[in-house]
Amino acid sequence: MTIRPLTGRAQSRGLIGLLLVAVPVGLFAWMTIWPILSGLTRAFTPTQPDGSRPFSAANFTEFFSDPYSLANLGVTLWTCLVTLGLLLLICIPLALYLRFATGRLAGYVQTMAMFPMFVPSIILAFAFIRVLGPNGTVDLLLNAVGLPKIRSPYLTPWGPVIGLVWDNIPLTVLILVSGLGAVTNQAVEAARDVGARPLTLFWYIILPRIWTSVAVVISFTMLGLFSAFTLPYVLGPASPEMMGPFMQRTFGDLRDPEMALTQATVTMLFCIAFGIFYVRAVARNRGK
Repeated sequence: MTIRPLTGRAQSRGLIGLLLVAVPVGLFAWMTIWPILSGLTRAFTPTQPDGSRPFSAANFTEFFSDPYSLANLGVTLWTCLVTLGLLLLICIPLALYLRFATGRLAGYVQTMAMFPMFVPSIILAFAFIRVLGPNGTVDLLLNAVGLPKIRSPYLTPWGPVIGLVWDNIPLTVLILVSGLGAVTNQAVEAARDVGARPLTLFWYIILPRIWTSVAVVISFTMLGLFSAFTLPYVLGPASPEMMGPFMQRTFGDLRDPEMALTQATVTMLFCIAFGIFYVRAVARNRGK
């Protein structure tokens, strides 16, 4: 087999393709890769009293020895895991219904599921406060029928969880419904014909075919939750707080950019772990 050299026309097409790709790749490197490398460098080279900046892990030692920082990291992980669990419990049955149901009701349900996508986070937070906050709509309705007030989740760790679950439902449903496209009606009917119960049908027929979509949901959701700011800042408690508001307060209020970069680096390490999980899941699916 002989390898023919590229003709002038083919070479010009390749050059044009490289030029077209160079602009977005350059912007990505300038606006993403370079800030990450610059932040890592500064986090590992803390400024000394004499103005020097030797390589040191002192900032990370300070972070992991500070009980308040560890509490903030812990509440962030707790919020992410609880939110992810609730999203899967809510969205998997919803996606199954939208995949196999027909008729006008399914269209209405899909419209309601997509509605949070068009509501800004700050509007969602304000609505949350008006409905579930102290003396909100729920409290007024309970008081009208003579029932005691509920303990409001506003300014508690459950406040961001409720807001983040509602805010992430549309994307989660879209990804799961897309994955359910690989589940054919014939496979479901065949499993039912041999006596498969709903739970068995889901575990052995549906879940293996949508596992990649579930992995995408886990990765994308965790990445978005770690970077969440508005809902945790408005709805969450002041102490402990999630890493987003914690980094902003460290940078803006305490005027400590090096420690804020250290907090961002710790957060990025967790995000990288979920990114690797996503890449491995996709690679395994393509290998199969």
